[in-house]
Amino acid sequence: MEKLRIVFLGTPEFAVGILDTLIKNNYTVVGVVTAADKPAGRGQKIKFSAVKEYALENSLTLLQPTNLKDDNFLKELKCLKANLQIVVAFRMLPEVVWKMPKLGTFNLHASLLPNYRGAAPINWAIINGDTKTGVTTFFIDDKIDTGAMILSSETVIASDENAGQLHDRLMGLGSKTVLDTLTLIEKGNVITTIQEENSQIKTAYKLNKENCKIDWTKPGVEIYNLIRGLNPYPSAWCFFKDKNEEWNVKIHEAKMILENHNYDTGSLICTKKEMTIAIKKGYIQVLSLQFPGKKKMSASELLNGMTFSGSAKVY
Repeated sequence: MEKLRIVFLGTPEFAVGILDTLIKNNYTVVGVVTAADKPAGRGQKIKFSAVKEYALENSLTLLQPTNLKDDNFLKELKCLKANLQIVVAFRMLPEVVWKMPKLGTFNLHASLLPNYRGAAPINWAIINGDTKTGVTTFFIDDKIDTGAMILSSETVIASDENAGQLHDRLMGLGSKTVLDTLTLIEKGNVITTIQEENSQIKTAYKLNKENCKIDWTKPGVEIYNLIRGLNPYPSAWCFFKDKNEEWNVKIHEAKMILENHNYDTGSLICTKKEMTIAIKKGYIQVLSLQFPGKKKMSASELLNGMTFSGSAKVY
């Protein structure tokens, strides 16, 4: 059985969970490739990726190329003498990189492929109201998330689960699936399945300001799923308007109440402690939210210091 020498490529917290599993299970990680440092936040301080932080803490060899086709990077990568590469939440690799190791390059993706190829699979599974999802390992090819599948593991999505909670569960499921994939590769027992193309495949579009905005005319369940599918990040948002003032507000947590009423859609109804928004056939009760320039707070905390008139609306 050939001893594995692994290069790990990844950037966010999700990837750290998998890298940590490799280290704790005594796999030989000869190098880590992650995103270049970039300024972030108001002070534009240089921010390290979560994977870089982990690699530094664990004294792992670290590469941060800005160009994956750069000759110097390719030389450094070759010098690591890896026979396998594992990719988790990184960027598209050029062929010269994914073809380099003898045993290939496999990716862990947080969906049941071929559904939810793309940037935000965890969010979209919840936004679309799916009741199950999972993770898939596959060998990389020249397109995004289309390669031959090795293993997949399925899990149920709870009706009140948010993207952060599902992220953490899939990180655990993904870690186990990567270990199972490595066992197959070590023993030479990999049998792959080609992804079947069909018109029903759902896509994990990149999240942006437009597709994170709440449309209050939609059915309550769609609004509720959008809010939980974007919690804690990047957050669903909308405009609050009261008299001549208008605010761009993030809604983090909410509850759906189905009952008939006579309010106009988008009416903001507040008591001293509760905030609800009228929708078709019910209400969305806002549990936590964030006004511009303020920290996230519960609706009752906000209503302690802020009052709204009877004509306040959201849109």
